[in-house]
Amino acid sequence: MPATSLDQIVSLCKRRGFIFPGSEIYGGLANTWDYGPLGVELKNNVKREWWETFVHKRPDMIGTDAAILMNRRVWEASGHVTSFTDPLIDCKKCKARFRGDKLLEEKIGVEAVTVLTLDQIQPMMMAENVVCPNCGKNDWTPTKQFNMMFKTHQGVVEDAAALVYLRPETAQGMFVNFKNVIDTMRMRLPFGMGQIGKAFRNEITPGNFTFRTREFEQMEIEYFFDPSVTDWETLFEEWKALEWEWFTSLGLSPKRLRFREHTQEELAFYSTRTIDIEYLFPWGWGELSGLANRTDYDLAQHEQFSGQDLKYTDPDDPTRKFLPHVLEPTFGCDRSVLTFLLEAYTEEILENGETRTVMKFHPSIAPIDIAILPLSKKEHLIAKAKELYNKIVQETDLVVDFDVTGSIGKRYRRQDEIGTPKAVTVDFGSLGEDSAQGEKDTVTIRDRDTLEQIRVPIGELIASLER
Repeated sequence: MPATSLDQIVSLCKRRGFIFPGSEIYGGLANTWDYGPLGVELKNNVKREWWETFVHKRPDMIGTDAAILMNRRVWEASGHVTSFTDPLIDCKKCKARFRGDKLLEEKIGVEAVTVLTLDQIQPMMMAENVVCPNCGKNDWTPTKQFNMMFKTHQGVVEDAAALVYLRPETAQGMFVNFKNVIDTMRMRLPFGMGQIGKAFRNEITPGNFTFRTREFEQMEIEYFFDPSVTDWETLFEEWKALEWEWFTSLGLSPKRLRFREHTQEELAFYSTRTIDIEYLFPWGWGELSGLANRTDYDLAQHEQFSGQDLKYTDPDDPTRKFLPHVLEPTFGCDRSVLTFLLEAYTEEILENGETRTVMKFHPSIAPIDIAILPLSKKEHLIAKAKELYNKIVQETDLVVDFDVTGSIGKRYRRQDEIGTPKAVTVDFGSLGEDSAQGEKDTVTIRDRDTLEQIRVPIGELIASLER
């Protein structure tokens, strides 16, 4: 199990401006979270790294950004209206509502629960003495199916004709735009469409901080291919390796990652194979990303429900038209951010016996790249430090913090705790006023992880700092 507890991360996120409880001054709103100044930088960096890796650096990938509100027929075609459900169960004593399968999983394990039918969940909960987390009683109603899509109405009249849904996934926006992309971008198979966007699921039992929320962000790919030319199993293994490599390249330990193959009982009806990458969270293993072979199910459904021809025309043989198959690599953005927070959190005992809390983010995703710290509040030191700050922000794309509050030691600790890889100190030596601190026009660069400090000429500073 990771040494970091969830309470430590929640506390640090609130204290240092990563993540705040939603609507906090009004008493909050359950399981809503707001990303603060550092959190939004971290999240944007994660999204940027994902986009650059899977869209910008691949000639076979393009990006899209579909609307959150879609024609409700989209969700009828995709099966979400009838099949996007969770097993809901109520405690007879306190009337609290939960997902019965999740409570059972905690008691007897995931594998044992996936083989149960809806009618078997409540009797099994009674037999296994699964108690209500709210009141501690083991007295449950029969299990019901609960559709997780949020409903709303478009326009001023709230009737059945105006009913729309907040999208529960970003994937369908790519499927319904498949023909538009083919017609405008002249893409040849195999190719993929990537999208980052919000999704909404009316989860019965959200929790574990930002791991399971009702509003979240996905980073998804739909990768289309010709099944008569491309072996899907080989392609599946390639994408499986790419997902793993992305997480480990940004600092996640392979010791806390694993693949989990979905059993035949777990597989969605449209999938021939699905795997998850799971991370060892403080509460146990949890899904971080997934990969599924969706075959041609989605395009076939949308072709049937819309009445539009969505077939791909082989550019080398115009008489050959067919519906491509698709692999779907999907990443949870908020879960990825939470995982990077957990992985980065480190407590170290220094030589003087003090404990240092440091967030060891990979430099590519750290919220702040560099901190500029004048040694004291002397006006000429601050002026020199501001001059340096302005030079860096004007000549680079680095995110720079300027901090003059507190002693230099406290400022170092603060930068450690928010994960800033490098701190640049402007001291009296930088101005030529104290030869013991260094030569004129030099500054000290302090490394977050090693605590090593080196002097560099100001003229060489930017080259030393850029990623």
